[in-house]
Amino acid sequence: MAVDVLIGLQWGDEGKGKVVDYLAGRYDIICRFQGGPNAGHTIYTVKGKFVLHTIPSGIFRSNTQNVIGNGVVIDPITLKKEILGLKEMGVDATANLLVSKKAHLILPSHRYLDVASEISKGKKKIGSTLRGIGPTYMDKTGRNGLRFGDINSAEFKKKYQELKNKHLQLGEMYGDVPFEWNDEEWFESIEFLKSLETVSCEYYLNKALKAGKTILAEGAQGVMLDIDFGTYPYVTSSNTITAGICTGLGVAPTQIGEVIGISKAYCTRVGGGPFPTELFDDNGKKLQDLGHEFGATTGRPRRCGWLDLVQLKYSVMINGVTQIALTKSDIMDHFEEITIADEYEVNGYKTQELPFDLCDENYKVSLKSFKGWNTDLSAIKKEGKALPQEFETYVAFLESSLEVSIPMISIGPGRDELILRQTS
Repeated sequence: MAVDVLIGLQWGDEGKGKVVDYLAGRYDIICRFQGGPNAGHTIYTVKGKFVLHTIPSGIFRSNTQNVIGNGVVIDPITLKKEILGLKEMGVDATANLLVSKKAHLILPSHRYLDVASEISKGKKKIGSTLRGIGPTYMDKTGRNGLRFGDINSAEFKKKYQELKNKHLQLGEMYGDVPFEWNDEEWFESIEFLKSLETVSCEYYLNKALKAGKTILAEGAQGVMLDIDFGTYPYVTSSNTITAGICTGLGVAPTQIGEVIGISKAYCTRVGGGPFPTELFDDNGKKLQDLGHEFGATTGRPRRCGWLDLVQLKYSVMINGVTQIALTKSDIMDHFEEITIADEYEVNGYKTQELPFDLCDENYKVSLKSFKGWNTDLSAIKKEGKALPQEFETYVAFLESSLEVSIPMISIGPGRDELILRQTS
């Protein structure tokens, strides 16, 4: 068996949670391999809506094991709240949740440093969610971090205080920073989480593969936020691409199977950073309103723009994408004309390659338009009618350009609001 992968192909918020929830029934194990509580995977079930920040999206399937991998950074307060929130919905998350001993912990002082650093940047803010993600990864690479497996150590509180003191010393360079400390709540959450089952993720998953178990790795954020291949420096602090699974779970590259990329039918971005197809007109506002484009984690309004084919080809290439799920297609029901970017012009030269630095280089996008279908796709599915020709033409163009099939098209937030297409 192999590890299948599901990743966002844009700047996050592509609808990964809904697709993972739909696919979860096919897998024995669902894993998170990077990121932290900056993720916001929205799931709609018969019990209502829930936003997952750290727990994998297979948690609503009682026969599916869920693993928080070593590449994830964990805020104990957030994870405790998430588990209790699921319990209120009648879901016992502790029954099928495993945590890697090597996953790093987010301390309150990591959040303090995050806030201080972002404030200091002034107009050059990168749009951090202020959840301590970046400083935690910095401590991980700096070999100073605390890991989930440390919580039972007799030296744990001493290690905590030493790390906090180091953070406070670093924070002195920022001067007075408004921050509400919650050390007591943090330690209460640690005590609560001691009841969770921990694993050596690399051994657990490789044994599962040998036993023929099916595994899906669930990405957080999106390719364009990858620390190496995203729109640097407006990126997250982890590898959001397929390669991140090997280091974030402890599986070999040869164990990667299907790579399912998730893309909206348009683009969105939260926070600062370059966004080549961003719209500042009525169409941008229309996309935001119809798509309810506000961050599931932060509540911040998302910037909106047309689908960027050059960016999407880039994401497909570096991830080895084998199939695409196209989400929010129902939002395009309301447009007379649908536009995509199919080429860039950089310093006067036309290209289908992303520039080295989208922040500084002189570029503009070339746009291609399609006739809209002006039809309620959801109603067509319910009635069992043929899909509009305009819609089929649009999807066929995307498949041809990307050289990847699009077998799954989301037309609403619900688990079954999907069009499943036969592809060759």
